[in-house]
Amino acid sequence: MNMRQFIPFIAFLTPLVFILLAIAFSGWFNIVDNALSDLGHATRSNVAILFNLGLVLGGFLLYSTALIDSRVEVVYRAIMGFAGFSLALVGVFDEVYGRTHFIVSIVFFITILSFLIYYSSRTDGWRRNGALAGIVASVAAWALHFTIKTPPGAAIPELISIFSVAPFYLDVFTEGFKRR
Repeated sequence: MNMRQFIPFIAFLTPLVFILLAIAFSGWFNIVDNALSDLGHATRSNVAILFNLGLVLGGFLLYSTALIDSRVEVVYRAIMGFAGFSLALVGVFDEVYGRTHFIVSIVFFITILSFLIYYSSRTDGWRRNGALAGIVASVAAWALHFTIKTPPGAAIPELISIFSVAPFYLDVFTEGFKRR
């Protein structure tokens, strides 16, 4: 694996590391009752700068990965580039911005879901089955959250969505799907 192949891993791990650090330093975050974005509320969170910096930096890295990796099919690059851009917007427009924050968050999660949908349409076997399972898990988690408030906070559906797309993003942007 050459150095260039580490960039997708770094892009994926960067926001997660910042999120974990924000959770560890917050002293109040509860994965069941809170949304991850509660950590980024500029006036209510003691770790807002850390959390939001992680999202903006991670979004920039995802966008950059999609932009520079010309060996990956253009549709994957476009979807992930837009996902990176929208992730950065979630960090810029934190919860203080109310409805704007909600909209950019929804855009991010719909974009990563669209990545899974496209991936499942372009693969077969275990890759397709895994992506389809990720789609079902993500949609079910969000449906439960929005319809019956289970769980009451959005962190669990957010994490399910993120970890559902992760292996397929890494597959596409490392060696799995290089253009032949």
